[in-house]
Order: sequence, then C-alpha cells, then structure tokens
Amino acid sequence: MNWLNIDKTHVWHPYNALPSKTKILPVKRTDKTTIFLETGEELIDGMSSWWSAIHGYNNPKLNEALKKQVDIMPHIMFGGLAHEQASLLCEKLVKLTGLNSVFLCDSGSVSVEVALKTAILYQKAKNLNKYKFLASKNAYHGDTLGAMSVCDPENSMHSIYGSYLSEHIFTKSPALGFNTDCSKEIEELEKILEKHHQEIAGFILEPIVQGAGGMRIYNPSYLIKARELCSKYDILLILDEIATGFGHTGKMFAFEHANIKPDIITVGKGLTGGYMTMAAMITSKDVSDIISNSEIGVLMHGPTFMANPLACSVANASIDLLLNSSWQDKVKRIEEIFTEELEKIKGYPLVKDIRNIGAIGVIELKDDCYVQEVQDFCVKNGVWLRPFGKLVYSIVAYTIEEKDLVKIIRTMCEAIKSIKKS
Repeated sequence: MNWLNIDKTHVWHPYNALPSKTKILPVKRTDKTTIFLETGEELIDGMSSWWSAIHGYNNPKLNEALKKQVDIMPHIMFGGLAHEQASLLCEKLVKLTGLNSVFLCDSGSVSVEVALKTAILYQKAKNLNKYKFLASKNAYHGDTLGAMSVCDPENSMHSIYGSYLSEHIFTKSPALGFNTDCSKEIEELEKILEKHHQEIAGFILEPIVQGAGGMRIYNPSYLIKARELCSKYDILLILDEIATGFGHTGKMFAFEHANIKPDIITVGKGLTGGYMTMAAMITSKDVSDIISNSEIGVLMHGPTFMANPLACSVANASIDLLLNSSWQDKVKRIEEIFTEELEKIKGYPLVKDIRNIGAIGVIELKDDCYVQEVQDFCVKNGVWLRPFGKLVYSIVAYTIEEKDLVKIIRTMCEAIKSIKKS
C-alpha cells in the first residue's frame, strides 16, 4: 500500500501530529454500516462518519442523485446565479424548520461563523452595537476561530490560541439529564442576560445534547426558558443543530423537544447523508428582513462552493429518503437497545455515568487515560469507535441492523471491562 506511506509522510490528520501519533487504519471501501480495511478486516461503524452517514454508506438513491447531477452541472458560482437543486433544498429546509431564510455554506463550522456574523448584523441594523455572544460551558461549535470563541473556555482550544480569540460570556451548562431540574442554571442565565443584554448579540446553544464538549443530554425546559429570556431582552437565540439535526435525538430537530422556534439555526453533518461537505444557516424572516432593509442591506459572506449543485442534489435525495422512511421508528428502536444494553455496565467501577437519547449512546468514564486502549480493543473485535477524553460513545446510522448495534454496545462495554488499572 504505497499510498499509506504517502499518508504517513504528508497527510496531517485531524487533532493529530505529522507523522501521526496514533494508528491510522487504511480503508478500502464502505458499504451500508461496514468499513472494509485494506488489511482484510471488517469493522461495524459505530460513529456513522462523525454522525453524518445517517443512511449508512453507498446508498443507491444517494449514489444516483450524485451521478445524475454530475452530468448536468457539477458546480456553478452562486454569486448572481441560481440553480434548481439549491432552490429545492432551501424549500425543504424552510418546511422542516419553520424558518424562512436559508444561507447555504461549506461546513458546520462555517455555518456557525455565518450565524454569528448574522446576529451582529441584525443588531447593527437596529442601531445597536452588540458584538458579544453568550454561550454555554461544555459547548462545542466548531474549529474555525469564531466558532472556537464560543466553545467551552476551559476544556477546548481556548488555552492554545489565547487572546487571539474574541472574548465572550459563558453561563453554566444545563444540568445533566433529560428530566433533571435545571432551575439553578436558568437562574444564572437570567442574571447574566439581565446584566449583559446590552452587549450580547445572541445566545448560541446546542439544543438538548451538547456534543463534543461532553455529550451531555439536558432538560428541554432549559430551552423553553432560554427562548423566553432571549425574546425578553431582544437577543437572538441561535441553536446549533449540526450534530443533533435530521433525527439524531428522535425528533427531526432537537429544538422540537421543547416546542419552541429559534431565530437562527445551523445544520450540517446529516444534511447530505455523509456524502458531501455542506451546511446551512437558517433564520426567521424577521432577521433577514431587518438586515436586508437596513443601511447594511446585505449579508457579507460568500463561500466559493456555496450551494454546490452536487451537494444540493445529494442533500435533496437524503432528505427525501429520510422523510419517506420509518426513521422515527428506527431511531426509537435504536434508543431502546442503547437503554437496555448500557444499563448492563451501570455501576461498573470505572464508569461515572451512562446516558442515551435517540441514536446516541454514551458511557462516561471516571478517568480520561483509556482512550487508545478502548479504541484498540474495539477495532480488534470488529467495531470502529473514536472515544475522546472520558467519553466512550456511539452515534449510529438509522439503517443499522439490530445485531450490529448490539455488537457495538457490547464491545464498548467489554472494552471498558478489559481495562487493567495501573
């Protein structure tokens, strides 16, 4: 495998050194929910390609959408031009979210950047100089600079980039647990907004599940109160649905658990079913109208590959595939299996907590020094997981077979049981 030697010498992998400090597995192909390695091993994918391949791999309908579109128009600049696939996609997103105005962009991090810029423009259009953001501790919103600045200030990359990042305001993350009382955190939120509302443009929050900042599941009542307070103080509520959107929590979008409507949402990951990099920022009509009718007049952002026709085409096919399937029943069954199987490791000495919702299952350990040991065990036993910190977790494709899901969870548990504490 000469190409793997090239990889070792020249390819810089995410969150890694060059050459890599961890083992890199050579992938030959993928199909459904299986990863086939060049070395002959087969791994059940417990990560659904960082939570994006919601239909599994090599889906015939998604393949067909790409093949058809590539002969029609693989790409066209979006400045001053329009095309059918983008229009159809935006119409779908409007119907699904209940919001009005869609800005298509390249990736989840970029959609967060656009959301932050939009919130500032909205306030500026109202002759308000509000440039700070309120964010939650344990938050993760992406790796670009603006997105990083609203990630958890203590457990993210803030310490590495220091004063280069904009300084924002952080509130306690909602109490852990879907049914846990979060009145104390709501009380702090209210105090911060009362004190700082004149400088805060928006409150950015991952709804119901905080992702890479801790895989924390929380009570929808927090979202309800956040909506109420943001409206009271004329602060935009920005919900980052990049990880939670398109069914991962059992609802199409996680904010539906609280029956609220945000001012802005960002979506990505599952948007194209894991086929192409693409994301979107979606706002209420009020937000886009106020900016568009002001002296500013425009949203100052324009990615080269914005609304790429291939990505739009496969996103349309992915959404249609989702809506025409029994995805809710499948995700509900996945949740039931996670609940049943994870319960078996509850109380184990190394385990701090277990939690799950929808297609997401999490084991939180008491220590963070076992990541590589857990991953190596899982790979050796035919499962692909990528734990981080104290978290051993899985987010699966909705099409996964029950036997494969059970194997993923049981392998996670066996990996933890196999750890020999020094």
